[in-house]
Amino acid sequence: MDDKTILNRISELVDEEHRLRAAAQTKESGTADEQDRLRSLEESLDQCWDLLRRRRAARQAHGDPEAQGVRPVPEVERYLQ
Repeated sequence: MDDKTILNRISELVDEEHRLRAAAQTKESGTADEQDRLRSLEESLDQCWDLLRRRRAARQAHGDPEAQGVRPVPEVERYLQ
């Protein structure tokens, strides 16, 4: 997966997240399925951003960005921000 593909995926996920959040605002609260989907979107976004940052870091350090893979959700979600 190249950087452009990752950025396109991020854009798709953000668009879906915005649609779900807008729909939830028109109602008083989202359904459990919508809330689960939002949580899943947030996790997927975190994974994509993590992968993109690590690919860029590898490239800057003259490493192989293609050697970077998607980290599991529990690993990415435990990062301190």
